[in-house]
Amino acid sequence: MLTILSRRSLLRSTVFYNANRTLSTTRPEPPPRDLSEGEQNIYSKLQEKFTPTELLVQDVSGGCGSFYAITIASTAFKGLPIIKQHRLVNDVLKQEFEGIHGLQLKTIPLS
Repeated sequence: MLTILSRRSLLRSTVFYNANRTLSTTRPEPPPRDLSEGEQNIYSKLQEKFTPTELLVQDVSGGCGSFYAITIASTAFKGLPIIKQHRLVNDVLKQEFEGIHGLQLKTIPLS
């Protein structure tokens, strides 16, 4: 079972990854419909590269697309230090970084 939370559900539960965490090795479903264009772009790139079991992309800048919060759980991070996990994500999102000012990133390594 995959946990995908939209912006609306995140606002209702700020500790979603502790309270609602259900992880598996199945492929994630398509992006939630209520994502903005920027959120969908980031979501799709991360989904394609890491095949995450948990993925949340949220524009936390108030809708202007200048600051994103990302939570991603993947086996690709297994055994890697946090800095290397974040570098992997940063490498995938290099193009997107040109238009944003901030990123809050949480990576979760799976076994």
